[in-house]
Amino acid sequence: MKAIIASAVCSSLLLLSGCSNSDKSNTTTQSSVETPQKNALTSGIEQANIDKSIRPQDNFYRYINGGWMNSHEIPGDKTAIGSFYDLRDKADDDVKAIIEELAATENLKMGSDEQKVADLFRSYMDTEARNYLGTTPVQSIFNAINNLRNKDDLAQFFGTYSTAGINNPLALYINIDAKDSSSYAVHIWQNGLNLPDKDYYFNETERFIKLRKGYLAHIEKMLNLAGLPNAKESAKNIMALETSLAEFHWTRVQSRDSEKRYNKFNTNELNNLTDKFNWQAFLAAEGVAKQKGIIINQPSFIEGFGKVFDETSLAIWQQYLTFNTLSSFSSYLTTELDNENFNFFSKQLNGRQEQRPQWKRGVSVVNSNLGEVIGKVYVARHFTPAAKSRMSELVENLRNAYGSSINDLTWMSEDTKKSAHEKLAAFTPKIGYPDQWKDYSALTIKADDLVGNLIRARKESSKKEIAKLGGPIQKWEWHMTPQTVNAYYNPPANEIVFPAAILQAPFFNMKADDAVNYGGIGAVIGHEMGHGFDDQGSKYDATGNLRNWWTEQDLKEFSARTKALVKQYAGYQVFDDLNVNGELTLGENIGDLSGVTIAYKAYKASLNGKEAPIIDGLTGDQRFFMGYAQIWRSKIVEKSMRNRVATDPHSPGEFRALGSLSNMNEFYEAFDVKEGDAMYIAPEKRVKIW
Repeated sequence: MKAIIASAVCSSLLLLSGCSNSDKSNTTTQSSVETPQKNALTSGIEQANIDKSIRPQDNFYRYINGGWMNSHEIPGDKTAIGSFYDLRDKADDDVKAIIEELAATENLKMGSDEQKVADLFRSYMDTEARNYLGTTPVQSIFNAINNLRNKDDLAQFFGTYSTAGINNPLALYINIDAKDSSSYAVHIWQNGLNLPDKDYYFNETERFIKLRKGYLAHIEKMLNLAGLPNAKESAKNIMALETSLAEFHWTRVQSRDSEKRYNKFNTNELNNLTDKFNWQAFLAAEGVAKQKGIIINQPSFIEGFGKVFDETSLAIWQQYLTFNTLSSFSSYLTTELDNENFNFFSKQLNGRQEQRPQWKRGVSVVNSNLGEVIGKVYVARHFTPAAKSRMSELVENLRNAYGSSINDLTWMSEDTKKSAHEKLAAFTPKIGYPDQWKDYSALTIKADDLVGNLIRARKESSKKEIAKLGGPIQKWEWHMTPQTVNAYYNPPANEIVFPAAILQAPFFNMKADDAVNYGGIGAVIGHEMGHGFDDQGSKYDATGNLRNWWTEQDLKEFSARTKALVKQYAGYQVFDDLNVNGELTLGENIGDLSGVTIAYKAYKASLNGKEAPIIDGLTGDQRFFMGYAQIWRSKIVEKSMRNRVATDPHSPGEFRALGSLSNMNEFYEAFDVKEGDAMYIAPEKRVKIW
């Protein structure tokens, strides 16, 4: 089972997965956040990064970050650098130190968490053993594919081996039922493609034509490297099959719609969608045959899949699954297969020029499969109780500011405001790390069995997901590890989650004045709260149920404002031939605008009527906005940026800064923005939603 579909489950700050007992009342008194060494506080503004040749009124993002952009180059092993990526590098270094200590320890007790971390890392780092084994570790899967006798066997294979990570057209996962948030349900999401999006199969511009040729050549080369027959013909068949599936895929904009995605079927009705696919064989292999209902996110894709399934020969499906097996495990087999996988997906598709250091990839493997084992140690070393306490207070200050902002809305009726307050009060904040850690005791890890380790980890994760069915909601569960530099909002759980690793400068600086922290982590907190009230999150009520709580007129007013935001962002030009997709990025843009607006309101309330100090010649308001702009500092290679614009629901960092601030009257006052300046938007056209 794929622990995927983060966009369907949570809204994260970046694209990139124990329940808090925080006070959820809306009556906490605003106060300045206490900090150590109050008299020694810094501005937190990275002055060396500023480009004074650019007027802040014309491009505030490049004014704040241009010096850094001019002096930093993207290394060959990366596709992006910047604030988030610096913290991710630091987190990798911190995790590496933990892993290497364990890996250097002899005679670790078999079955202990420490042994599992050390041996998983060792199994990944042993390149010599991987090259010696070749494709032997996946030979049993190849055999299972070759032994398929009919389409019923094929349906069963989809279910059995999806839990091992083999890509197929049906991605089954467990999540809270959006219309019954007290229970879990089985969901299916469209799947089966290896290129990033359906448009990659049909777009006739030169770039996409070249990528399709490159992908076809890649499939053939992978099959040849594995010593498999008829590679050229198989590659053509696989490409044609994926293209047939892509034809029925919903666009990413269509798949954002929570209401259109909620389609609950009785399992015995599924053959009304596909009359030739053996659903019972598939569901039994997935371990969910006893479930009476299943939520299909994209029903028209399932209908199309049914046609493709029926019309495609078993032999071609076998070729497709053989390649998907190779693709899934290529990074864990021979150096040749690993490099070929890198050359297409990382280099040709995303512009990464060289492989990341092997230890970094090993860290990723451990984080992906034993993340909370590492997380326990990471938190003990790198996250202080003082940081958690200060963050908790910031969250409550933001919650109160959001409540105040709801009260001040002139376009919203009292009935809708009441429901909005109920939802805001019900937010569950999770800060730093889980109250209850995941149990890995049933997982076996061996130092000489990398592929086996990964398959067992994936199957164990799938088993735990299936076990949720029929049980209470696991409110303690996190979908990101503490060492993840990100944050998220989960609509059916109505929770906002902030892992420990993001709670560092420039987002959260314990040595800095409040202004930069409200502009940084305050805006991040507000962003995640904002997802509860974005164009999709606002469809969920205080209990996490997908239910309309808006009056008809309020919904029209809200829609008019979101349409204005779509138009604004669609006007931002990333390259001469490419603009931001205002519809795809709408939810994140609402989160950004709401986040910085509410964070500013919370910052002003924290001053308790006093004037903010002048630090480094900057007012508190100026430091707030500068703190916001510097968290989006980044440089991204062109190929990767083009892919992100096509697939990522987040706008590029520059426009996340410019778009939000251009709508805030307070920014205009702080930096004297006037008509004629590039960032100027006429007052009547500035978008204010929350």
